[in-house]
Amino acid sequence: MKYGAHSYLFTPSWNDAQLDVLEHAEELELDFFEIAIGDDVCFNSRKTKKEAERLGLELIVSPGGLWPQHCDLSADGKEDREEGLQWHCRAIDRAAELGATAYTGALYGHPGVVKRRRPPMDEYLRTSEGLHRLAQYGEGKGVAVVIEPMSHFRTHMVNTPDQVMRLVRLTDHPNLRVSLDTYHLVTEISDFREAILTVKDALWGMHMCENNRGVPGPGMVPWTTIFEALKEIEFDDYILFEAYNSSIDDFAFERGMFHNVCPDPAVFVQDGMNFLKRGLEEK
Repeated sequence: MKYGAHSYLFTPSWNDAQLDVLEHAEELELDFFEIAIGDDVCFNSRKTKKEAERLGLELIVSPGGLWPQHCDLSADGKEDREEGLQWHCRAIDRAAELGATAYTGALYGHPGVVKRRRPPMDEYLRTSEGLHRLAQYGEGKGVAVVIEPMSHFRTHMVNTPDQVMRLVRLTDHPNLRVSLDTYHLVTEISDFREAILTVKDALWGMHMCENNRGVPGPGMVPWTTIFEALKEIEFDDYILFEAYNSSIDDFAFERGMFHNVCPDPAVFVQDGMNFLKRGLEEK
């Protein structure tokens, strides 16, 4: 099992002054680290890559920074879909510069875009065409492309494991994988075992946090069911902690988190790892 953390646990924006965060992640016995990139995120890829390699940390990348809303693989307009593909390809280029092994997120659409309408008949098909090209591009760069379902409060496109697998099948490319996020799933499904079994052949990783995006354990997420299902499919891949640091100015508020679930990233990671290792690794 590989355990990792998102950069937003530690900092609102990655830059060259944040390299000590990687050392902190290594001290917390993490195996990988996710860096949010975007048009407003500026840093020297070589420096970050070199430090991660020195520490033995695997890197992955996601589009958490500025992402133009029209750059959307599911957009109604063909030009917007093409610009979306090119934007994501540039993100994969940055991932390759970092030596990152995966590019992850709700890449099929744009988080925050919820179209309150009956979906057009061709929405999934045209999205899958862009995802196929993106997965192929990522394969050429040595970067896995990983998509995740999100809550219906964040996207109208893919909310459930069934929907994400429909998109995977339409995309039909071995470099397209799936991650599940317990925070998003808790609003969309009732059977977590069935959810995990549904995506088992494509499952790359799990984002593990509570229904309030806090430390795993004390909330509404059915952890025993999740642990049993992951053991059933012999899952042994990526476990990620993702939240927003609520001790940094207004960062959490700006990201839509209005309660204090992550005032200390080290405590979040340590408590989360202790809980998950007991559940996932004990026989």
